Amino acid sequence: MRICIIGGGLTGLVAARALAGGHEVGLFEKRSYPGGCLSSYRIDNFSIEEYYHHCFSGDTALFSLIQSLGLTDKLEWLNGSTGYYADGTIYPLTTPVQILKYPYLSLQDKAKLAYLTLRAKSMLAENYDGIPAEKFVRDTLGDGIYTSFFEPLLNSKFGENKKNVSAAWLISRIAIRSNRGASGERLGYMNGGFSQLIDALVDDIRKKGGTIQGQSPVTAIRRDGGSWEVNGQKYDTVISTIPPQELARIGGPDAGFIPYQGAACATLGLDRDVTGGIYWLNMKDPAPYGAIVTHTNFVPKERFSCHIVYLASYFSGSMPQNIDTAMVADFCRRFSVDKDEIRWIRMAVDPFAGPVYTLGYRAKIPAYEYGGLFMAGMFSEPNYPERSMEGSVRAGLAVAERVKAVQSRG
Repeated sequence: MRICIIGGGLTGLVAARALAGGHEVGLFEKRSYPGGCLSSYRIDNFSIEEYYHHCFSGDTALFSLIQSLGLTDKLEWLNGSTGYYADGTIYPLTTPVQILKYPYLSLQDKAKLAYLTLRAKSMLAENYDGIPAEKFVRDTLGDGIYTSFFEPLLNSKFGENKKNVSAAWLISRIAIRSNRGASGERLGYMNGGFSQLIDALVDDIRKKGGTIQGQSPVTAIRRDGGSWEVNGQKYDTVISTIPPQELARIGGPDAGFIPYQGAACATLGLDRDVTGGIYWLNMKDPAPYGAIVTHTNFVPKERFSCHIVYLASYFSGSMPQNIDTAMVADFCRRFSVDKDEIRWIRMAVDPFAGPVYTLGYRAKIPAYEYGGLFMAGMFSEPNYPERSMEGSVRAGLAVAERVKAVQSRG
């Protein structure tokens, strides 16, 4: 069977690898290289992801993939420290003592937050799909905790969509990030970067006879009898990993509209650490970015030629004008960074960085088999109600199994 895969992100690559060898697989990627949101820059003698990444202890499908590619020895577990930037001050929130000292929540508020964190893993997130996150927090924890803790997070992550985000996303987010000890959150990373995972997938696909075409956006798709024509080429079947509305725009079936948001992520190489040793610093104060992620406060700085900082911003619709210069200028002013201390800057922008888990999102998830072709990606069931590498791997494997099942039936 001749199979076309649209999109070279993690889901598309996993599906291609699962099907190559037994089928003639051709993958189309609009960028010059595959990887999607897991793509990396090559700077000096190291590789660094365009968007900050780490994995979690429950990511069993991802670990199995890493093992099957012979990369298990690269996976390591590190401690991720956290903090809040409020009223011009950095507040570490990693250890119990630091949390107790945080002045913007009362002891009663902190106890409520701790209790919710413990409960989150046992809560069925999908039951809260129709409840706004804001309402859930206000009703469960109180107005003070919402205003001083959760509202800045929702603002930075979803902006104008914050009132439509479901509590299902929030509960899932809390649950997945609850693997904490006295020294911080336990997070996984690949020594040398996740570019190794992408490179190994690409190599294996090609060894099995699959092809990957970079700089090849799919601009037209149409049904031709029992087959498909993609960019003028004939295929027996198609797997699309791009947003459903983008597939419909180029001629595919209309599987409905999945709300997405864009991401603008500036990555800086600095001469020094400016976030007090904290890996993940959330911004309570208004800023053109919602978090500062200092990669080298998570992964040992000795592996790189400088300190590495991500400035993370999300947007809906069009990217705000001059967002890159606004982010860097604000960061330099706020943390007293001289422009001469910045060794390099890279900017990554993706208008479809991930779904927004709005009220009723679960009912919008398209089936893997839809309108005569197959669909999987960040919008699929395994990525609900929070996207992750684990969810993308599971979606890729699941859609490949659906394709194999259809072939065996007919």
